[in-house]
Amino acid sequence: MTDTAEGSTTGLAGLLEELRWRGILEETTPGLADRLATGRAIAGYIGFDPTFDSLHVGHLVPIFGLLRLQRFGGRPVAVMGGGTGMIGDPSGRSSERNLLDRVTLAANLAAIRAQLERFLDFTPGSQGAVMVNNLDWLGEWSLIDFLRDVGKHFTIPYMLAKDSVQTRLERGLSFTEFSYMLLQAYDFAHLHRTMGVELQMGGADQWGNITAGLELIRRTNASGGLAEGQEPAHGLAYKLLLSQSGSKFGKSETGDSVWLDPAKTSPYAFYQYWLNIDDRDVGTYLRWFTEFPQARIEGLESDAARAPEGRPAQRALALDLTARTHGAEAAARAVADSEAKFSNEAIDDPGVLRSLFESAGGFAFDPAALAAGTAAVLAEAGLVASKGEARRLISGGGVTINGARVTDPSFVPEPIAGEWLDVRIGKRRREIGRRRGAG
Repeated sequence: MTDTAEGSTTGLAGLLEELRWRGILEETTPGLADRLATGRAIAGYIGFDPTFDSLHVGHLVPIFGLLRLQRFGGRPVAVMGGGTGMIGDPSGRSSERNLLDRVTLAANLAAIRAQLERFLDFTPGSQGAVMVNNLDWLGEWSLIDFLRDVGKHFTIPYMLAKDSVQTRLERGLSFTEFSYMLLQAYDFAHLHRTMGVELQMGGADQWGNITAGLELIRRTNASGGLAEGQEPAHGLAYKLLLSQSGSKFGKSETGDSVWLDPAKTSPYAFYQYWLNIDDRDVGTYLRWFTEFPQARIEGLESDAARAPEGRPAQRALALDLTARTHGAEAAARAVADSEAKFSNEAIDDPGVLRSLFESAGGFAFDPAALAAGTAAVLAEAGLVASKGEARRLISGGGVTINGARVTDPSFVPEPIAGEWLDVRIGKRRREIGRRRGAG
C-alpha cells in the first residue's frame, strides 16, 4: 500500500497552505482564499491532452492537483481535450501537435480514464471525481455561432498579449492554434454554467487561458446571488517543474518519456526512474508527487543527508509512486527485481531470474551457441562490441556467469535449470540470458 495522508482535517480552507508548503503554488486569482474559507463545496477542473493512449509522469502535476483538491473536500473534474485535441494548444510548445481523429481519441480517452482511477476516487457523490470530454460540447458548435457568441467577447490585442501566444509568434502560429484560447475559455464557461465548476487549475503556462475563461464567464454568465466584488469563478496556477539537476523531467536516460502505461514503461523501469532521481530533486518530488505529511518528508531528507548512498528518499518516493500507479503487487515485484539486479550475490533461483528477465529484459541464446564459448555468446547477444573485447574482459577477470568467474573464453557454465545464464560484466552490470525456445 502507498503511504499517504488520509483526508484533511482543515477542509478546503487548508488547500492553499498545503500547496504553499509543498512548493507548488504559483498564482491564484484574488478572492480564491476567501472562497475556499467559506467551506462550501467547490468543483475544480484541469484539462488533459489526449494525444496518446497513456499519460506520462509529466501529467503527475495536474493529476496530483486534482487528487489534493479531492482530499481537501473539493470535487475534481478531469476534462479530456477531445475537441481541443483536434486543434492543439500553443502553451509551452515550440511546434504544432498532430491532429487526431475521433476513433483514436475515443481509444485514448478510455485508456486515460483507467489510469486516473488509480489516483482519483470516481465513486458517485458530491466529491466523486468526474471525467468529461470537451468534444461533447465543442462538437455541437458551428463556426458562425461560435464566432458570434464567443469570439465577439475577445479582442485581438487581448489575445496577442498572452504569453502563450507571444512565445510562438516569431516561430509561427497557425490560426488553428491561435483559436485554442477561445475554446479553452468556453470550456470553463460551459463547465461553470452546466456543472457549477468554479475553479480551473493548471500549470503556470496555462495562466493566460485560465484568465481568458474567467473573462468569458464574467461577460456571459449571470452572477446572481454574488455580493459586490465577489467573483463567480477562480483560477489557480501551479509552478512549472524545473529540475535543479538540469536533467529533463519525465525522460528516461535514453530520452524516452516515462509513461504510466505498464506496456510502454514497465513497473520496473518506472520504479528505476524515481530511484535514480538526483539528490537535488528528490525533496521537490516528494512534496509534489506523494501525499506524505511534512514531518515524514523532512525526515526522509534528513536521512538522505546523513546517508545519501542508501538513497532512502528516492526509495520511498519510488515505492509510493509505483504502488499508486501500478498497484502494490507490481511495486513489490519492482523492488525485488531491482534488488536482485544490483545485488553482488549470484542468483541461482530460476523464479528470481525469470522475474528479473521479464521486468528488466535480457538476451536470448541458442543452446548450440554455448559450444562456441562465452566470448561468442557475449558478442552475439550484443553485450560487448566484439569477441575480442569479450576475451579481454575475460582475461582481466571481468566476466562471471552463474556465480563462477570465467577464465576460458571457449567455455560457458551450465545454464541454471537448463535455461538461465546470470552474466556479470564488471562490478555493476548484470544481464540475464534465457535459452531461446524455453517455455
